[in-house]
Amino acid sequence: MTRHLPHPILTATVILMWLLLNRFSVGHLLLGALVGVIAGKAMSALRPPRVRPRRWWLIPGLALRVLGDIGGSNLAVAGQILRGAERRVPGFVEIGLRLRDPFALGILATILTAMPGTAWIQYDRASGRLLLHALDLGDGTDWAGIVRERYEGPLMEIFE
Repeated sequence: MTRHLPHPILTATVILMWLLLNRFSVGHLLLGALVGVIAGKAMSALRPPRVRPRRWWLIPGLALRVLGDIGGSNLAVAGQILRGAERRVPGFVEIGLRLRDPFALGILATILTAMPGTAWIQYDRASGRLLLHALDLGDGTDWAGIVRERYEGPLMEIFE
């Protein structure tokens, strides 16, 4: 099974997404299966390292926290936009990270970029420094503290 379908979950996910994006028909099922198998074989050619979370049971709590923060951030950004541009102070924040696991760093980058009002700009692996852009620095938010406490800490517990 692993020789023909090296990543069966990825293949099934691609097939499912293909069918959700297109109308269901036998032709789309076959085409989605072909794309899924090719994607699985391409992924195995990349030889990604196995991800082994140490404390996987903490993942749902982190996911709920992120979803809540995204909702709150949406409301905050909408309020800033409605108040007008003159009250926003956009800028960059440099944050020293202790997180070193590449997979956890990828998740952190996804979280911060998915959060309205923030964007992951640059990460220096040698020094562990993250450059984050925030839509409003003038509201007194401690961006470094938020990233470390709300996201980096749980990710370190899960993966390191």
